[in-house]
Amino acid sequence: MGGMTIHYPDRPAPAVPARRALLKAGIAGATLFVPGSPALIWAQTPQGPQLLRLPKIALVIGNAKYRQSPLKNPVNDARAIGESLIALGFDVTVRLEADRPAMDRAISAYVDTLAQRKCVGLFYYAGHGIQLAWKNYLLPIDANVESAADVQQQGFELNSLIAGLTRAANPMNLIILDACRDNPFGTGKAPEQKGLSQMDAPIGTLLAYATAPGNTASDGNGANGLYTENLLKEMQVKDAKVEDVFKRVRLAVRRASRGAQIPWESTSLEDDFYFLPPGAVRVPDDAEKARLFTEELVVWESIQGAATATPLETYLRRFPSGRFSELAQLRLDQLLTLEGERPVRIAPATGNPFTAGTARADTAFRLGDTYAYRVFDRSTGAVMVRRVQTVTQIGEGEIVFNNGQAATDLLGNPKRTPDGRKFTDAQFQPLEYAVGKQWTTRFRLVNQNGVEIDTEFSFRIVGRERIAVPAGSFDCYRVEGRGISRPLHGSFSATLLNNYWMAPLQCRRAIKNEIERISYGPRGREVLENNRLELESFKQA
Repeated sequence: MGGMTIHYPDRPAPAVPARRALLKAGIAGATLFVPGSPALIWAQTPQGPQLLRLPKIALVIGNAKYRQSPLKNPVNDARAIGESLIALGFDVTVRLEADRPAMDRAISAYVDTLAQRKCVGLFYYAGHGIQLAWKNYLLPIDANVESAADVQQQGFELNSLIAGLTRAANPMNLIILDACRDNPFGTGKAPEQKGLSQMDAPIGTLLAYATAPGNTASDGNGANGLYTENLLKEMQVKDAKVEDVFKRVRLAVRRASRGAQIPWESTSLEDDFYFLPPGAVRVPDDAEKARLFTEELVVWESIQGAATATPLETYLRRFPSGRFSELAQLRLDQLLTLEGERPVRIAPATGNPFTAGTARADTAFRLGDTYAYRVFDRSTGAVMVRRVQTVTQIGEGEIVFNNGQAATDLLGNPKRTPDGRKFTDAQFQPLEYAVGKQWTTRFRLVNQNGVEIDTEFSFRIVGRERIAVPAGSFDCYRVEGRGISRPLHGSFSATLLNNYWMAPLQCRRAIKNEIERISYGPRGREVLENNRLELESFKQA
């Protein structure tokens, strides 16, 4: 049984500049990674600067010498991750070829340290993992697993680690599992379900799998597994938010495996974290934010109609959380499908008590699809108007309603509205729905009077709930959006609220939508809109 503990108590803490909260109105901008130029960083919450100053503790486990199904790379992976984390300022404990008692001791000590020091924690595991009754188990090297029943007694249950982290109440945790390798039973009976089961990350946690739940990952042909090989590269990118690190890893692994392996994450992080924090921090003013948006818009408009995948990949590497990243991912998926990619999908999670599940947007609109809404004044409860939207034309990336009165993209984002407004590409609605997912969008619209207005939104999927509207009862993801808008020429601004409920497996359009616009100008505070839309009926092929 191998193991080593590495501590660097005299290592100076990395310099962490102070950051400011962006706009009390609640807008959280995406960090732009632009190679060769300084990143502009701002905190999601006031805790952000404190988080970067905390100690960073990591436990790294690599198991390969299994009796039934030995692996090639977990020990190499664990060593490489441990060395990289040390270089990034972590205090690291590495355990190699750990049996069950060694895993228990190491994890218990790790959780105790987090509880005592209230620091940032990172847990990395490479080796065999298995799911049973929706629970995930990490297998020590002495596990003698001949049937699923042996897993509970011999495996280490991931839920027990998460419970320990919850008790520790440290401010942030990363859990990275390169544990979806091939069948841990060896030549014996295959497990009933492949890979690991989907779990939703608890508050303040990012949970990362080497591949989508219900699938297996490559052990790699080189010195490291495919997932860890790319994680090691992306951890070294300076100024990259941790979510962007994993988005780039996902893209790289997907392309290298031709869709056979697609990493997956669940996140409930509330603050920015960086493996390599920025060396300088500036809060961009409105003019600079407008300039950065214009630069990204120019890039996006130059590649959004690309006939090959490469320009989309380049955009997603440069702007992994960009204002058009959901749209870029949709287009990339379309092109890779044309190239013959058949990507793995997340296994269904129906009945899984540990997740609200994941759903992909339904973009398969058909001519004649019809959606009828009633619009309420939220302050009085009165019905203001009824609207019926029927698909009358389907173009390249555009859905036209009511013979041209309105149009959206394939995700349902507005392009033209019946009152005459026109939009640059916007991403109100994402490609995939999962609780905890966050994204931003910024767009420019021209209203019916010809006024150009810049608008920025921050969205988050906050839960899943069943709601009833006149069209029926729907199992929905609840999305909350906060935004701000300003005309290109003018002195007023408006704060925006856009909360909506989507049931992607049942309906292609929103089930319910709450919209509020409050302007602040020469006449003071003025409520421009305070409406609720509810789906009355729908018909779709």
